[in-house]
Amino acid sequence: MVEELVAAGAAAASACVLYAIAGARVVKQYERGVVFRLGRLRNEVRAPGFTMIVPFIDRLRKVNMQIVTMPVPAQDGITRDNVTVRVDAVIYFKVVDAPDAIVQVEDYRFAVSQMAQTSLRSIIGKSDLDDLLS
Repeated sequence: MVEELVAAGAAAASACVLYAIAGARVVKQYERGVVFRLGRLRNEVRAPGFTMIVPFIDRLRKVNMQIVTMPVPAQDGITRDNVTVRVDAVIYFKVVDAPDAIVQVEDYRFAVSQMAQTSLRSIIGKSDLDDLLS
């Protein structure tokens, strides 16, 4: 009888340890953790370091807060004086608000890239060739 109780206690203790390990997460210094509980955004953003979540209920999405450089593919455009030009660029961006980057935009990296391409084409169309060359 005592052996069965000890075995049951050991099994329960090991299950508790495994449950706790499943909820352990590490957020790196340059990241912030955004927690969703059952699909709903939690108010607090997890700071860098060790953090715990409730396994199978919470989801932790990490957001890179560093400055990101991204090349913009070459864009063909026609200037205001009807000259065809091909312009490429590099964009630099940084996420300022981690929850908004995850919740408000489906894929913020893709959105930034598309916005940069659209802005580049718009600027090409509004400028003269002399302005672009300078």
